[in-house]
Amino acid sequence: MHDQQLADWRVHALKLESEVNKVVVGQESPVRLITTAVFARGHVLLEGDVGVGKTTLLRAFTRGIGGGYQRIEGTIDLMPNDLVYHTYLGEDGKPHVSPGPLLMSGQDLSIFFFNEINRARPQVHSLMLRVMAERTLTAFNKEHYFPHMLVFADRNQVEREETFDIPSAARDRFMMEIPIVVPPAHDIMESLIFDTRFHDVDQLISNVDADVLKFDQLNSFAKVIQENISASPALRKYALNLWLATKDPLAYGIKVSNVDMKRLVLSGASPRGMGMLLRAARVNAWLNERDAVIPEDIHAVFHETIAHRLVFSPVYEMRRTEIAREMLSGIINAVSAP
Repeated sequence: MHDQQLADWRVHALKLESEVNKVVVGQESPVRLITTAVFARGHVLLEGDVGVGKTTLLRAFTRGIGGGYQRIEGTIDLMPNDLVYHTYLGEDGKPHVSPGPLLMSGQDLSIFFFNEINRARPQVHSLMLRVMAERTLTAFNKEHYFPHMLVFADRNQVEREETFDIPSAARDRFMMEIPIVVPPAHDIMESLIFDTRFHDVDQLISNVDADVLKFDQLNSFAKVIQENISASPALRKYALNLWLATKDPLAYGIKVSNVDMKRLVLSGASPRGMGMLLRAARVNAWLNERDAVIPEDIHAVFHETIAHRLVFSPVYEMRRTEIAREMLSGIINAVSAP
Protein backbone atom coordinates (compact mmCIF):
# COMPACT_ATOMS: atom_id res chain seq x y z
CA MET A 1 0.00 0.00 0.00
CA HIS A 2 2.81 2.40 0.87
CA ASP A 3 4.50 1.80 -2.49
CA GLN A 4 1.36 2.90 -4.31
CA GLN A 5 0.92 5.86 -1.97
CA LEU A 6 4.51 6.96 -2.55
CA ALA A 7 4.05 6.68 -6.31
CA ASP A 8 0.75 8.57 -6.34
CA TRP A 9 2.07 11.43 -4.23
CA ARG A 10 5.21 11.63 -6.36
CA VAL A 11 3.06 12.31 -9.41
CA HIS A 12 1.40 15.20 -7.60
CA ALA A 13 4.74 16.53 -6.27
CA LEU A 14 6.20 16.65 -9.78
CA LYS A 15 2.99 18.26 -11.01
CA LEU A 16 3.41 20.94 -8.34
CA GLU A 17 6.96 21.62 -9.51
CA SER A 18 5.78 21.87 -13.09
CA GLU A 19 3.05 24.35 -12.14
CA VAL A 20 5.46 26.56 -10.17
CA ASN A 21 8.06 26.45 -12.94
CA LYS A 22 5.45 27.78 -15.36
CA VAL A 23 5.31 31.11 -13.55
CA VAL A 24 8.76 31.36 -11.94
CA VAL A 25 11.16 30.78 -14.81
CA GLY A 26 14.79 29.77 -14.53
CA GLN A 27 14.50 28.60 -10.90
CA GLU A 28 14.28 24.84 -11.34
CA SER A 29 16.90 24.11 -8.67
CA PRO A 30 15.29 26.32 -5.95
CA VAL A 31 11.87 24.90 -6.86
CA ARG A 32 13.17 21.35 -6.33
CA LEU A 33 14.76 22.33 -3.02
CA ILE A 34 11.59 24.04 -1.77
CA THR A 35 9.57 20.99 -2.82
CA THR A 36 12.02 18.92 -0.79
CA ALA A 37 11.54 21.17 2.24
CA VAL A 38 7.75 21.01 1.88
CA PHE A 39 7.80 17.20 2.05
CA ALA A 40 10.52 17.11 4.71
CA ARG A 41 8.44 19.63 6.73
CA GLY A 42 11.34 21.99 7.36
CA HIS A 43 11.51 25.78 7.66
CA VAL A 44 13.66 27.62 5.09
CA LEU A 45 15.91 30.65 4.85
CA LEU A 46 15.96 32.21 1.38
CA GLU A 47 19.13 33.92 0.18
CA GLY A 48 18.93 36.44 -2.63
CA ASP A 49 18.81 40.07 -3.64
CA VAL A 50 15.69 42.22 -3.73
CA GLY A 51 13.31 41.59 -6.62
CA VAL A 52 14.44 38.10 -7.64
CA GLY A 53 10.97 36.58 -7.20
CA LYS A 54 10.98 35.11 -3.69
CA THR A 55 7.45 36.30 -2.89
CA THR A 56 6.12 35.11 -6.25
CA LEU A 57 7.76 31.74 -5.70
CA LEU A 58 6.18 31.26 -2.27
CA ARG A 59 2.77 32.43 -3.39
CA ALA A 60 2.90 29.97 -6.30
CA PHE A 61 3.73 27.13 -3.91
CA THR A 62 0.91 28.17 -1.57
CA ARG A 63 -1.60 28.11 -4.41
CA GLY A 64 -0.38 24.65 -5.37
CA ILE A 65 -0.58 23.13 -1.88
CA GLY A 66 -3.53 25.14 -0.57
CA GLY A 67 -3.95 26.70 2.84
CA GLY A 68 -3.23 30.25 3.90
CA TYR A 69 -0.30 32.45 2.92
CA GLN A 70 0.78 35.30 5.18
CA ARG A 71 3.72 37.68 5.05
CA ILE A 72 5.29 40.32 7.27
CA GLU A 73 8.06 42.82 6.65
CA GLY A 74 10.89 43.13 9.16
CA THR A 75 11.41 46.69 10.37
CA ILE A 76 13.38 48.28 13.20
CA ASP A 77 10.17 49.23 15.04
CA LEU A 78 8.39 45.88 14.61
CA MET A 79 7.30 44.42 17.95
CA PRO A 80 6.39 40.81 18.80
CA ASN A 81 2.73 41.73 19.20
CA ASP A 82 2.66 42.98 15.59
CA LEU A 83 2.84 39.35 14.48
CA VAL A 84 -0.20 38.53 16.61
CA TYR A 85 -2.67 41.41 16.34
CA HIS A 86 -3.35 44.88 14.92
CA THR A 87 -4.92 47.75 16.82
CA TYR A 88 -6.79 50.55 15.07
CA LEU A 89 -9.43 53.18 15.55
CA GLY A 90 -12.76 52.21 14.02
CA GLU A 91 -15.31 54.45 12.39
CA ASP A 92 -17.00 54.67 15.78
CA GLY A 93 -13.88 56.33 17.17
CA LYS A 94 -13.18 53.40 19.49
CA PRO A 95 -10.06 51.20 19.51
CA HIS A 96 -10.42 47.81 17.87
CA VAL A 97 -8.22 44.71 17.63
CA SER A 98 -7.93 42.43 14.61
CA PRO A 99 -5.81 39.30 14.08
CA GLY A 100 -2.22 39.83 12.91
CA PRO A 101 -0.49 37.80 10.18
CA LEU A 102 0.12 34.76 12.36
CA LEU A 103 -3.55 34.45 13.29
CA MET A 104 -5.34 35.55 10.10
CA SER A 105 -5.46 32.08 8.54
CA GLY A 106 -5.92 30.17 11.79
CA GLN A 107 -5.01 26.49 11.65
CA ASP A 108 -5.03 26.61 7.85
CA LEU A 109 -1.84 28.69 7.70
CA SER A 110 0.49 26.74 5.42
CA ILE A 111 3.24 29.23 4.43
CA PHE A 112 4.43 32.24 6.42
CA PHE A 113 7.02 34.54 4.84
CA PHE A 114 9.11 36.79 7.08
CA ASN A 115 10.73 39.25 4.69
CA GLU A 116 14.05 40.77 5.86
CA ILE A 117 13.87 39.06 9.23
CA ASN A 118 17.18 40.59 10.31
CA ARG A 119 15.63 44.06 10.27
CA ALA A 120 13.43 43.00 13.18
CA ARG A 121 14.68 43.08 16.75
CA PRO A 122 15.79 39.95 18.67
CA GLN A 123 12.54 39.98 20.68
CA VAL A 124 10.64 39.41 17.44
CA HIS A 125 13.05 36.67 16.40
CA SER A 126 12.47 34.98 19.75
CA LEU A 127 8.70 34.84 19.28
CA MET A 128 9.01 33.65 15.70
CA LEU A 129 11.46 30.91 16.61
CA ARG A 130 9.22 29.67 19.41
CA VAL A 131 6.23 29.49 17.08
CA MET A 132 8.37 27.65 14.52
CA ALA A 133 9.46 25.08 17.09
CA GLU A 134 6.16 24.58 18.91
CA ARG A 135 3.65 25.59 16.20
CA THR A 136 1.50 27.08 18.94
CA LEU A 137 0.87 30.59 20.26
CA THR A 138 -1.10 31.87 23.24
CA ALA A 139 -3.12 34.99 22.46
CA PHE A 140 -6.47 36.42 23.58
CA ASN A 141 -6.58 33.84 26.40
CA LYS A 142 -6.56 31.04 23.87
CA GLU A 143 -4.06 28.56 22.52
CA HIS A 144 -3.68 28.85 18.73
CA TYR A 145 -2.23 25.99 16.69
CA PHE A 146 -0.39 26.05 13.37
CA PRO A 147 0.07 22.33 12.62
CA HIS A 148 0.70 22.81 8.88
CA MET A 149 2.82 25.98 8.92
CA LEU A 150 6.21 26.26 7.23
CA VAL A 151 8.17 29.47 7.80
CA PHE A 152 10.26 31.03 5.06
CA ALA A 153 12.50 33.99 5.86
CA ASP A 154 15.07 36.04 4.03
CA ARG A 155 17.69 38.51 5.23
CA ASN A 156 18.83 41.89 4.00
CA GLN A 157 22.46 41.05 3.25
CA VAL A 158 23.44 44.39 1.74
CA GLU A 159 22.69 47.01 4.37
CA ARG A 160 24.28 46.57 7.80
CA GLU A 161 22.74 49.50 9.66
CA GLU A 162 19.67 48.80 11.79
CA THR A 163 19.90 45.06 11.25
CA PHE A 164 20.17 42.28 13.82
CA ASP A 165 21.98 39.17 12.62
CA ILE A 166 20.30 35.88 13.39
CA PRO A 167 22.60 33.98 15.78
CA SER A 168 23.88 30.55 14.83
CA ALA A 169 21.54 28.79 17.26
CA ALA A 170 18.57 30.46 15.55
CA ARG A 171 19.83 29.64 12.04
CA ASP A 172 19.98 26.01 13.13
CA ARG A 173 16.16 25.98 13.41
CA PHE A 174 15.89 26.31 9.64
CA MET A 175 16.24 23.11 7.65
CA MET A 176 17.74 24.84 4.61
CA GLU A 177 19.09 28.08 3.25
CA ILE A 178 18.26 28.19 -0.45
CA PRO A 179 19.84 30.74 -2.84
CA ILE A 180 17.49 32.52 -5.26
CA VAL A 181 19.42 34.31 -8.00
CA VAL A 182 18.59 35.99 -11.30
CA PRO A 183 18.75 33.34 -14.05
CA PRO A 184 21.92 33.88 -16.12
CA ALA A 185 20.32 32.98 -19.47
CA HIS A 186 19.84 36.14 -21.53
CA ASP A 187 16.55 34.99 -23.07
CA ILE A 188 15.05 34.49 -19.60
CA MET A 189 16.39 37.85 -18.42
CA GLU A 190 14.86 39.51 -21.47
CA SER A 191 11.51 37.83 -20.81
CA LEU A 192 11.49 39.04 -17.20
CA ILE A 193 11.94 42.61 -18.47
CA PHE A 194 9.67 42.69 -21.51
CA ASP A 195 7.09 39.92 -21.13
CA THR A 196 4.15 41.70 -19.49
CA ARG A 197 2.80 38.51 -17.89
CA PHE A 198 5.61 38.76 -15.34
CA HIS A 199 4.54 42.30 -14.38
CA ASP A 200 1.19 41.36 -12.80
CA VAL A 201 1.96 38.93 -9.99
CA ASP A 202 -1.67 38.28 -9.04
CA GLN A 203 -2.57 37.31 -12.60
CA LEU A 204 0.63 35.28 -12.92
CA ILE A 205 -0.10 33.26 -9.79
CA SER A 206 -3.64 32.55 -10.97
CA ASN A 207 -2.12 30.43 -13.76
CA VAL A 208 -0.96 27.86 -11.20
CA ASP A 209 -3.40 24.98 -10.77
CA ALA A 210 -4.90 25.28 -7.30
CA ASP A 211 -4.64 22.56 -4.66
CA VAL A 212 -2.40 20.17 -6.58
CA LEU A 213 -1.54 18.85 -3.11
CA LYS A 214 -3.51 18.92 0.13
CA PHE A 215 -1.61 21.00 2.70
CA ASP A 216 -3.38 19.33 5.62
CA GLN A 217 -2.21 15.87 4.52
CA LEU A 218 1.48 16.73 4.15
CA ASN A 219 2.44 16.01 7.76
CA SER A 220 1.13 12.46 7.67
CA PHE A 221 2.59 11.72 4.25
CA ALA A 222 5.98 13.12 5.28
CA LYS A 223 6.10 10.37 7.91
CA VAL A 224 5.42 7.77 5.22
CA ILE A 225 8.44 8.99 3.25
CA GLN A 226 10.75 8.92 6.27
CA GLU A 227 9.58 5.46 7.31
CA ASN A 228 9.80 3.85 3.88
CA ILE A 229 12.97 5.33 2.32
CA SER A 230 15.84 3.42 3.87
CA ALA A 231 19.50 4.21 4.55
CA SER A 232 22.04 1.37 4.48
CA PRO A 233 24.71 0.94 7.18
CA ALA A 234 27.34 2.08 4.64
CA LEU A 235 25.33 5.22 3.87
CA ARG A 236 24.95 5.94 7.59
CA LYS A 237 28.71 5.67 8.07
CA TYR A 238 29.23 8.00 5.13
CA ALA A 239 26.90 10.59 6.65
CA LEU A 240 28.73 10.30 9.97
CA ASN A 241 32.08 10.94 8.28
CA LEU A 242 30.65 14.00 6.54
CA TRP A 243 29.50 15.28 9.92
CA LEU A 244 32.93 14.75 11.47
CA ALA A 245 34.54 16.58 8.55
CA THR A 246 32.41 19.67 9.19
CA LYS A 247 33.73 19.74 12.75
CA ASP A 248 37.41 19.31 11.86
CA PRO A 249 37.97 19.87 8.12
CA LEU A 250 41.73 20.12 8.58
CA ALA A 251 41.83 16.48 9.76
CA TYR A 252 40.38 15.48 6.39
CA GLY A 253 42.87 17.57 4.43
CA ILE A 254 40.31 20.23 3.49
CA LYS A 255 41.74 23.58 2.41
CA VAL A 256 40.02 26.86 1.55
CA SER A 257 41.69 29.64 -0.42
CA ASN A 258 43.26 32.38 1.73
CA VAL A 259 41.98 30.85 4.97
CA ASP A 260 43.86 29.66 8.05
CA MET A 261 42.06 26.33 8.54
CA LYS A 262 43.23 26.09 12.16
CA ARG A 263 41.21 29.22 12.96
CA LEU A 264 38.25 28.79 10.61
CA VAL A 265 35.63 26.52 12.18
CA LEU A 266 34.33 27.24 15.67
CA SER A 267 31.46 24.76 15.35
CA GLY A 268 30.45 22.23 12.72
CA ALA A 269 27.01 20.92 11.87
CA SER A 270 24.69 20.17 14.78
CA PRO A 271 22.96 16.83 15.46
CA ARG A 272 19.70 18.54 14.49
CA GLY A 273 21.28 19.68 11.24
CA MET A 274 22.48 16.21 10.32
CA GLY A 275 19.05 14.80 11.11
CA MET A 276 17.50 17.38 8.80
CA LEU A 277 20.08 16.55 6.12
CA LEU A 278 18.95 12.92 6.14
CA ARG A 279 15.27 13.91 6.13
CA ALA A 280 15.85 16.02 3.04
CA ALA A 281 17.97 13.30 1.42
CA ARG A 282 15.16 10.75 1.85
CA VAL A 283 12.75 13.13 0.15
CA ASN A 284 15.22 13.65 -2.71
CA ALA A 285 15.53 9.88 -3.11
CA TRP A 286 11.73 9.54 -3.21
CA LEU A 287 11.36 12.31 -5.81
CA ASN A 288 13.87 10.42 -7.94
CA GLU A 289 11.97 7.11 -7.63
CA ARG A 290 14.42 5.45 -5.26
CA ASP A 291 13.48 3.47 -2.16
CA ALA A 292 16.86 4.00 -0.49
CA VAL A 293 19.18 6.96 -0.01
CA ILE A 294 22.37 7.04 -2.07
CA PRO A 295 25.28 9.51 -1.75
CA GLU A 296 23.90 11.63 -4.60
CA ASP A 297 20.77 12.30 -2.53
CA ILE A 298 22.94 13.68 0.27
CA HIS A 299 24.99 15.74 -2.18
CA ALA A 300 21.81 17.26 -3.63
CA VAL A 301 20.93 18.90 -0.29
CA PHE A 302 24.28 18.98 1.52
CA HIS A 303 25.20 22.62 1.00
CA GLU A 304 21.68 23.95 1.58
CA THR A 305 21.20 22.04 4.84
CA ILE A 306 24.69 22.48 6.32
CA ALA A 307 26.28 25.78 5.18
CA HIS A 308 24.16 28.10 7.35
CA ARG A 309 24.86 25.94 10.42
CA LEU A 310 28.64 26.31 10.33
CA VAL A 311 30.07 28.79 12.82
CA PHE A 312 33.21 30.52 11.56
CA SER A 313 35.68 32.75 13.34
CA PRO A 314 34.49 36.39 13.19
CA VAL A 315 37.34 37.37 10.87
CA TYR A 316 35.87 35.06 8.18
CA GLU A 317 32.17 35.80 8.63
CA MET A 318 32.10 38.46 5.90
CA ARG A 319 33.21 35.77 3.42
CA ARG A 320 30.84 33.13 4.80
CA THR A 321 29.07 32.27 1.53
CA GLU A 322 32.17 31.63 -0.58
CA ILE A 323 34.09 29.94 2.24
CA ALA A 324 31.23 27.57 3.12
CA ARG A 325 30.71 26.58 -0.50
CA GLU A 326 34.41 25.83 -1.06
CA MET A 327 34.76 24.01 2.24
CA LEU A 328 31.68 21.81 1.77
CA SER A 329 32.66 20.99 -1.80
CA GLY A 330 36.05 19.95 -0.45
CA ILE A 331 34.39 17.71 2.13
CA ILE A 332 32.31 15.97 -0.54
CA ASN A 333 35.46 15.35 -2.58
CA ALA A 334 37.56 14.22 0.38
CA VAL A 335 35.17 11.84 2.17
CA SER A 336 34.93 8.50 0.40
CA ALA A 337 31.41 7.56 -0.64
CA PRO A 338 30.20 3.97 -0.27
